[in-house]
Amino acid sequence: MEILLIEWFGNSLRNYLIAFVITLASVTVMRISRKIIMARLRSLADTTTTKLDDLAADLVKSTRSWFILGISCYIGTKSLQLPQTSNEVIRILVLFISIVQVATWSNELINHILHQYTQHTVEDEGNRKNTVAILGLTSRIVLWTILLLLALDNLGIEITGLITGLGIGGIAIALAVQNILSDLLAYISIMMDRPFVIGDFIVVDEFTGVVERIGLKTTRLRSLSGELLIFSNNDLLSSRMRNYKDREQRRVLFSIGVTYDTPADSLASIPIIIRDILETQENVQFDRAHLKSFGSFSIDFEIVYYVTTADYLIYMDVQQNVNLQIVRAFEKSGIEFAFPTQTVHLNSSAS
Repeated sequence: MEILLIEWFGNSLRNYLIAFVITLASVTVMRISRKIIMARLRSLADTTTTKLDDLAADLVKSTRSWFILGISCYIGTKSLQLPQTSNEVIRILVLFISIVQVATWSNELINHILHQYTQHTVEDEGNRKNTVAILGLTSRIVLWTILLLLALDNLGIEITGLITGLGIGGIAIALAVQNILSDLLAYISIMMDRPFVIGDFIVVDEFTGVVERIGLKTTRLRSLSGELLIFSNNDLLSSRMRNYKDREQRRVLFSIGVTYDTPADSLASIPIIIRDILETQENVQFDRAHLKSFGSFSIDFEIVYYVTTADYLIYMDVQQNVNLQIVRAFEKSGIEFAFPTQTVHLNSSAS
């Protein structure tokens, strides 16, 4: 057919039809492949516990139709004889849609990593969203900066000066907002490292309280007396801190003193009495009880035991029960507690 031999812009109509068929075939094959792969990955994800197949399915799903069309058109134009200018324009367009598609895939990957990580490290839902938002924004800024620089470099634009300018500008901005950035980075550190979480009872220097809120710039504690204590995140992490929530047990060490006129047999029975009392208590692990020293007005015993729970109320109840039972046992055995006394011996001789 002679009509197929008619040429426009250096290519016959037949060549244009071939390019169109190649483009259409490429679009069809890519779209069908995407659908099949996505279905296979979804069915695999339903039978496994790993999240990698879910990620792969999301990445395949995020492959855009305009990307498939652009790549297919690029493949189709390879069968045509086009001017250098046209080839360069097509190359730039393909580069642009490829960069945008890579950014889309990277965005899915960033979201997946952040959600999986914060799911296991950040308990509070509000803090989890804040952490994902901050880290996601930072990651996307870095990603788009790199992709933009790559695009400019491929376009033949000198980027050395631009990179230098971005570096100097970044340093200037960081110096201007260093306090805010330090608190923000400290917030991210708290979320990732989790030295404490909401509800923990912590001691910071001479301040004590329960963590009520962890914000982007400040953390708030409710003290035992009721007032609200507000710390900047950076100052909080720079301070020495004690966290009592994860305490598994409490070590209790105390001493008692008895009078010097207590018989030796009674003195020997005191560690046994105390051990029997402690071993009958719930949530208590007896360690030791010994006659420790001879004081200025008493014979002193030292006792150590562990309360096997972090609950402060249980700890105080145990202490109270132990003290009361020691008093009753000593009354029954005729053992007297010592108290500060001074005995004056007068030696009088006949003149």
